[in-house]
Amino acid sequence: MATLHVDVVSAEESIFSGEATFVVLPGEAGELGIMPGHAPLISRVRPGTLKIVLAGGGEENVFVAGGILEVQPTIVTVLSDTAIRAADLDEAKASEARRRAEETLRNATGKEEIAVVEAELAMLAAQIAAARKLTQRHHAH
Repeated sequence: MATLHVDVVSAEESIFSGEATFVVLPGEAGELGIMPGHAPLISRVRPGTLKIVLAGGGEENVFVAGGILEVQPTIVTVLSDTAIRAADLDEAKASEARRRAEETLRNATGKEEIAVVEAELAMLAAQIAAARKLTQRHHAH
């Protein structure tokens, strides 16, 4: 069976590296599904959950706060500022960070400062949504 080598890398560390048969991620124009032999592609990745269907069965979910995707016929690389394995996603932590960011937004004055905080809030909201979705999925089984 044909596989893809998938690397998900954040600014701090390698989040995932392994063989997969299929990858689904939030691309610029909507969900992107990538299978082995895909045409070379470079695209932006929007905040959301990356689903990696593992070659050995099972799947790995990784939350990405946006980034860049590079596809080669046998290699998929996702470079993201922030990437968190689903197992490490903590809804409470994300909610706390969001509360702090909202407080900062209320006290923000400059346009640039507001833009930075709004981007951070959007990322945190996506993280919380991903954590909730995964929690629901675990409870459903």
